[in-house]
Amino acid sequence: MKPVGRTRVKICCIGTTDEAWMAIRHGANALGFVSQMPSGPGVVPEDTLRRIASAVPPGVATFLLTSRQDATGIINQQRKLRLNTVQIVDRLLAGSHRDLKRALPGVAIVQVIHVTGERSVAEAVAIAQDVDAILLDSGNPELAVKELGGTGRVHDWSVSRRIREAVEVPVWLAGGLNSDNVAEAIEAVSPFGVDVCSGVRTDGALDEQKLTAFMQAVERTYHR
Repeated sequence: MKPVGRTRVKICCIGTTDEAWMAIRHGANALGFVSQMPSGPGVVPEDTLRRIASAVPPGVATFLLTSRQDATGIINQQRKLRLNTVQIVDRLLAGSHRDLKRALPGVAIVQVIHVTGERSVAEAVAIAQDVDAILLDSGNPELAVKELGGTGRVHDWSVSRRIREAVEVPVWLAGGLNSDNVAEAIEAVSPFGVDVCSGVRTDGALDEQKLTAFMQAVERTYHR
C-alpha cells in the first residue's frame, strides 16, 4: 500500500551542529537529540544539546529524547532545553501526558511504544488520545539495563501496522531502519514518518553516503 502523502524523516542521535545541518540539507523534517539514557547511542550533554538545537531553523522539528518517568522532571528539562517536541522513551510513572500538555503549550508530546508483542497495541491505543504522536521502536524497557532506543533491531511491522490503523494520531516508525529496508517498512506500515539513528551512521558518526541513500529510498516510495 502506497503511503498517503510524503513520508516524513527524522534523523536521530544528532551530536554536532555539522550533523544537524547535514541532515537538514538532505531534507530531514525532524532531528532527534538524546539526553541521558541508561543505554544506547547518541547521548550528548544537555548544554551541547541545547546549543545545537537552538541553531536549527524554524520548520524543522527538534525532538528531545528523555528517559525521565515523571511529568515534573520532563517539564523542567524541556523548559531548560527549549526543544519543540518531547519524545518520552519510557513509561510515565508520575504525572500524566495531560499534565505535560497543560504545562508545555505549543510543545508536541510524542510517546514511544516499544513493540514487543500483542500488548503493545493496547498500550498505544490507551495513550494515543493524550499525545500528539506515537513513535514505534524496538527497545525493551523490562531489561535490568533498559533498552530505550538505538538498538538497530527491526520489530514486527505487522504489529506496527495494526497500531497505525488503530490510532488517530500520527505514527512514526523506528527500529533497525536503513536504506535497504526503509521502503519495505513504509510499504508494510504506511507510517506518518520514519526515524533512523544507527542506519545512517558509521562508527557513531552521521555518514553522508548512507544518509543520501536513505533519503533517496524514502523518496522513491513517494514517486513509484
